Amino acid sequence: MIKTYVDDNSIENTINDIIQSFNNSGKIFWQKRNTIKVFDVGDELWNVKSFQKPHLINRFAYKYVRKSKARRSFEYGKKLLQKGILTPKPLGYVEYSNLIGLTNSFYVSKNLNYDLNFEKLIDENYPDRVRILEQFTEFTHLLHEKQIHHFDHSKGNTLICKKGEGKYDFYLIDLNRMKFEKMDYQQRIDNFNRLSLTPSMIQIIGKKYASIIGVDEEKVIRDITASCEKFKAFSGRKSKWKKIIGKDLASGSGQ
Repeated sequence: MIKTYVDDNSIENTINDIIQSFNNSGKIFWQKRNTIKVFDVGDELWNVKSFQKPHLINRFAYKYVRKSKARRSFEYGKKLLQKGILTPKPLGYVEYSNLIGLTNSFYVSKNLNYDLNFEKLIDENYPDRVRILEQFTEFTHLLHEKQIHHFDHSKGNTLICKKGEGKYDFYLIDLNRMKFEKMDYQQRIDNFNRLSLTPSMIQIIGKKYASIIGVDEEKVIRDITASCEKFKAFSGRKSKWKKIIGKDLASGSGQ
Protein backbone atom coordinates (compact mmCIF):
# COMPACT_ATOMS: atom_id res chain seq x y z
CA MET A 1 0.00 0.00 0.00
CA ILE A 2 1.32 3.44 -0.97
CA LYS A 3 0.00 6.74 0.37
CA THR A 4 1.13 10.14 -0.85
CA TYR A 5 0.32 13.36 1.03
CA VAL A 6 0.73 16.83 -0.48
CA ASP A 7 -0.81 20.27 -0.02
CA ASP A 8 -0.54 20.98 -3.75
CA ASN A 9 -2.18 18.24 -5.83
CA SER A 10 -0.37 19.41 -8.96
CA ILE A 11 2.93 17.92 -7.69
CA GLU A 12 1.58 14.57 -6.47
CA ASN A 13 2.45 12.66 -9.65
CA THR A 14 5.92 14.20 -9.76
CA ILE A 15 6.59 13.12 -6.18
CA ASN A 16 5.34 9.60 -6.89
CA ASP A 17 7.61 9.34 -9.94
CA ILE A 18 10.62 10.47 -7.90
CA ILE A 19 9.95 8.00 -5.09
CA GLN A 20 9.44 5.09 -7.46
CA SER A 21 12.81 5.81 -9.11
CA PHE A 22 14.56 6.82 -5.88
CA ASN A 23 17.07 3.95 -5.81
CA ASN A 24 18.26 4.55 -9.37
CA SER A 25 18.18 8.32 -9.76
CA GLY A 26 18.94 11.58 -7.99
CA LYS A 27 22.23 12.77 -6.50
CA ILE A 28 23.20 11.48 -3.07
CA PHE A 29 23.67 14.30 -0.56
CA TRP A 30 23.77 12.20 2.64
CA GLN A 31 23.87 8.47 3.28
CA LYS A 32 24.10 6.88 6.70
CA ARG A 33 21.10 5.51 8.59
CA ASN A 34 18.91 7.67 6.38
CA THR A 35 19.54 8.70 2.78
CA ILE A 36 19.00 12.16 1.33
CA LYS A 37 19.01 12.70 -2.42
CA VAL A 38 18.63 15.85 -4.54
CA PHE A 39 16.45 15.81 -7.67
CA ASP A 40 16.14 18.26 -10.55
CA VAL A 41 12.49 19.21 -10.99
CA GLY A 42 12.03 21.82 -13.72
CA ASP A 43 14.05 24.84 -12.62
CA GLU A 44 14.04 23.74 -8.96
CA LEU A 45 15.94 21.28 -6.78
CA TRP A 46 13.99 19.04 -4.41
CA ASN A 47 15.39 17.08 -1.48
CA VAL A 48 14.03 13.63 -0.70
CA LYS A 49 14.84 11.99 2.61
CA SER A 50 14.42 8.22 2.75
CA PHE A 51 14.16 7.08 6.36
CA GLN A 52 15.80 3.90 7.55
CA LYS A 53 13.47 0.92 7.48
CA PRO A 54 11.96 0.60 10.97
CA HIS A 55 12.30 -2.59 13.00
CA LEU A 56 9.22 -4.76 13.48
CA ILE A 57 7.80 -3.03 16.58
CA ASN A 58 8.17 0.43 15.05
CA ARG A 59 6.71 -0.78 11.76
CA PHE A 60 3.50 -1.55 13.62
CA ALA A 61 3.69 1.60 15.76
CA TYR A 62 4.28 4.00 12.85
CA LYS A 63 1.19 2.74 11.07
CA TYR A 64 -1.26 2.14 13.90
CA VAL A 65 -0.05 4.04 16.99
CA ARG A 66 2.01 7.11 16.14
CA LYS A 67 2.94 9.22 13.14
CA SER A 68 5.83 8.17 10.91
CA LYS A 69 9.04 10.22 10.81
CA ALA A 70 8.19 11.40 7.30
CA ARG A 71 4.74 12.58 8.34
CA ARG A 72 6.10 14.35 11.42
CA SER A 73 8.77 16.07 9.32
CA PHE A 74 6.12 17.35 6.90
CA GLU A 75 3.63 18.49 9.53
CA TYR A 76 6.26 20.01 11.83
CA GLY A 77 7.82 21.83 8.88
CA LYS A 78 4.51 23.47 8.05
CA LYS A 79 3.93 24.34 11.69
CA LEU A 80 7.37 25.96 11.96
CA LEU A 81 6.62 28.16 8.96
CA GLN A 82 3.27 29.12 10.48
CA LYS A 83 5.15 30.18 13.62
CA GLY A 84 7.59 32.27 11.60
CA ILE A 85 10.54 29.86 11.89
CA LEU A 86 12.43 29.13 8.68
CA THR A 87 12.84 25.63 7.27
CA PRO A 88 13.17 24.36 3.68
CA LYS A 89 9.64 24.39 2.25
CA PRO A 90 7.80 21.08 2.90
CA LEU A 91 6.28 19.58 -0.26
CA GLY A 92 4.92 16.20 0.81
CA TYR A 93 5.61 12.74 2.16
CA VAL A 94 5.08 9.16 1.03
CA GLU A 95 4.46 6.05 3.11
CA TYR A 96 4.73 2.41 2.04
CA SER A 97 3.00 -0.12 4.28
CA ASN A 98 1.45 -3.57 4.50
CA LEU A 99 -0.85 -5.19 7.06
CA ILE A 100 2.01 -5.55 9.55
CA GLY A 101 2.91 -1.87 9.40
CA LEU A 102 5.06 0.79 7.79
CA THR A 103 7.84 -0.45 5.51
CA ASN A 104 9.32 2.74 4.04
CA SER A 105 8.74 6.47 4.26
CA PHE A 106 10.00 9.55 2.41
CA TYR A 107 9.91 13.28 3.13
CA VAL A 108 10.11 15.76 0.24
CA SER A 109 11.10 19.42 0.57
CA LYS A 110 12.59 22.17 -1.56
CA ASN A 111 16.37 22.35 -1.62
CA LEU A 112 17.98 25.29 0.19
CA ASN A 113 21.13 26.97 -1.08
CA TYR A 114 22.80 27.83 2.23
CA ASP A 115 26.16 29.37 3.11
CA LEU A 116 27.16 27.30 6.13
CA ASN A 117 25.85 25.11 8.92
CA PHE A 118 26.46 25.60 12.62
CA GLU A 119 29.34 23.10 12.64
CA LYS A 120 31.54 25.56 10.72
CA LEU A 121 31.47 27.91 13.72
CA ILE A 122 33.62 25.54 15.79
CA ASP A 123 36.53 27.11 13.85
CA GLU A 124 37.52 30.16 15.90
CA ASN A 125 38.84 31.87 12.77
CA TYR A 126 35.59 31.60 10.82
CA PRO A 127 34.66 35.06 9.43
CA ASP A 128 32.10 37.00 11.51
CA ARG A 129 31.91 34.07 13.92
CA VAL A 130 30.96 35.99 17.05
CA ARG A 131 28.15 37.87 15.32
CA ILE A 132 26.75 34.64 13.83
CA LEU A 133 26.88 32.88 17.20
CA GLU A 134 25.08 35.78 18.87
CA GLN A 135 22.36 35.81 16.22
CA PHE A 136 22.09 32.01 16.47
CA THR A 137 21.54 32.44 20.21
CA GLU A 138 18.76 34.95 19.49
CA PHE A 139 17.28 32.42 17.06
CA THR A 140 17.40 29.65 19.67
CA HIS A 141 15.73 31.91 22.22
CA LEU A 142 13.01 32.64 19.65
CA LEU A 143 12.41 28.89 19.32
CA HIS A 144 12.05 28.62 23.08
CA GLU A 145 9.68 31.58 23.27
CA LYS A 146 7.54 30.09 20.49
CA GLN A 147 7.44 26.81 22.46
CA ILE A 148 9.42 24.84 19.88
CA HIS A 149 11.49 22.14 21.56
CA HIS A 150 13.76 20.73 18.84
CA PHE A 151 15.28 17.58 20.32
CA ASP A 152 17.84 17.35 17.48
CA HIS A 153 19.11 20.91 17.91
CA SER A 154 22.61 19.75 16.94
CA LYS A 155 25.56 21.14 15.01
CA GLY A 156 24.40 19.84 11.62
CA ASN A 157 20.73 20.71 11.89
CA THR A 158 20.74 24.48 11.50
CA LEU A 159 21.54 25.85 8.04
CA ILE A 160 22.69 29.47 7.85
CA CYS A 161 22.21 31.93 5.00
CA LYS A 162 23.86 35.33 4.70
CA LYS A 163 21.02 37.81 4.51
CA GLY A 164 22.96 41.05 4.14
CA GLU A 165 25.68 43.04 5.83
CA GLY A 166 26.09 41.38 9.20
CA LYS A 167 22.67 39.68 9.09
CA TYR A 168 21.93 35.94 8.91
CA ASP A 169 18.89 33.70 8.51
CA PHE A 170 18.67 30.34 10.28
CA TYR A 171 16.79 27.31 8.93
CA LEU A 172 15.90 24.22 10.97
CA ILE A 173 16.22 20.75 9.40
CA ASP A 174 15.84 17.17 10.63
CA LEU A 175 12.43 17.91 12.04
CA ASN A 176 10.90 14.60 13.09
CA ARG A 177 11.97 14.81 16.77
CA MET A 178 10.23 17.90 18.05
CA LYS A 179 7.66 18.90 20.61
CA PHE A 180 5.64 22.09 20.86
CA GLU A 181 5.65 22.86 24.56
CA LYS A 182 6.50 25.53 27.10
CA MET A 183 10.12 25.07 28.21
CA ASP A 184 11.48 25.80 31.66
CA TYR A 185 14.95 27.23 32.32
CA GLN A 186 16.73 23.87 32.52
CA GLN A 187 15.12 22.57 29.33
CA ARG A 188 16.27 25.71 27.54
CA ILE A 189 19.82 25.31 28.86
CA ASP A 190 19.85 21.60 27.90
CA ASN A 191 18.74 22.51 24.39
CA PHE A 192 22.30 23.74 23.75
CA ASN A 193 24.04 20.51 24.78
CA ARG A 194 23.94 18.69 21.42
CA LEU A 195 25.75 21.48 19.56
CA SER A 196 29.31 20.27 20.33
CA LEU A 197 30.11 23.66 21.82
CA THR A 198 33.71 24.58 22.55
CA PRO A 199 34.52 26.64 25.68
CA SER A 200 34.81 29.83 23.60
CA MET A 201 31.43 29.14 21.98
CA ILE A 202 29.83 28.60 25.38
CA GLN A 203 31.21 31.94 26.54
CA ILE A 204 29.70 33.79 23.56
CA ILE A 205 26.36 31.96 23.60
CA GLY A 206 26.03 31.97 27.38
CA LYS A 207 26.71 35.69 27.65
CA LYS A 208 24.21 36.51 24.89
CA TYR A 209 21.49 34.18 26.20
CA ALA A 210 21.90 35.58 29.71
CA SER A 211 21.44 39.13 28.42
CA ILE A 212 18.24 38.11 26.62
CA ILE A 213 16.59 36.31 29.54
CA GLY A 214 17.92 38.62 32.27
CA VAL A 215 19.90 36.04 34.23
CA ASP A 216 23.45 36.39 35.57
CA GLU A 217 25.81 35.49 32.71
CA GLU A 218 28.22 33.52 34.91
CA LYS A 219 25.34 31.29 36.00
CA VAL A 220 24.15 30.71 32.41
CA ILE A 221 27.69 29.94 31.20
CA ARG A 222 28.22 27.58 34.14
CA ASP A 223 24.87 25.83 33.53
CA ILE A 224 25.45 25.39 29.78
CA THR A 225 28.95 24.03 30.48
CA ALA A 226 27.58 21.51 33.00
CA SER A 227 24.81 20.43 30.62
CA CYS A 228 27.27 19.94 27.74
CA GLU A 229 29.65 17.91 29.93
CA LYS A 230 26.81 15.72 31.20
CA PHE A 231 25.57 15.06 27.66
CA LYS A 232 29.10 14.31 26.43
CA ALA A 233 29.59 11.77 29.22
CA PHE A 234 26.23 10.17 28.48
CA SER A 235 27.04 9.95 24.76
CA GLY A 236 30.42 8.39 25.55
CA ARG A 237 28.81 5.68 27.70
CA LYS A 238 26.17 5.05 25.06
CA SER A 239 28.79 4.70 22.31
CA LYS A 240 30.84 2.34 24.48
CA TRP A 241 27.87 0.05 25.15
CA LYS A 242 26.93 0.03 21.44
CA LYS A 243 30.44 -1.16 20.59
CA ILE A 244 30.31 -3.85 23.27
CA ILE A 245 26.91 -5.08 22.12
CA GLY A 246 28.04 -4.97 18.51
CA LYS A 247 31.09 -7.10 19.28
CA ASP A 248 28.99 -9.61 21.22
CA LEU A 249 26.54 -9.92 18.34
CA ALA A 250 29.36 -10.32 15.84
CA SER A 251 31.08 -13.04 17.88
CA GLY A 252 27.77 -14.79 18.46
CA SER A 253 26.95 -14.88 14.76
CA GLY A 254 30.08 -16.93 14.07
CA GLN A 255 29.10 -19.74 16.42
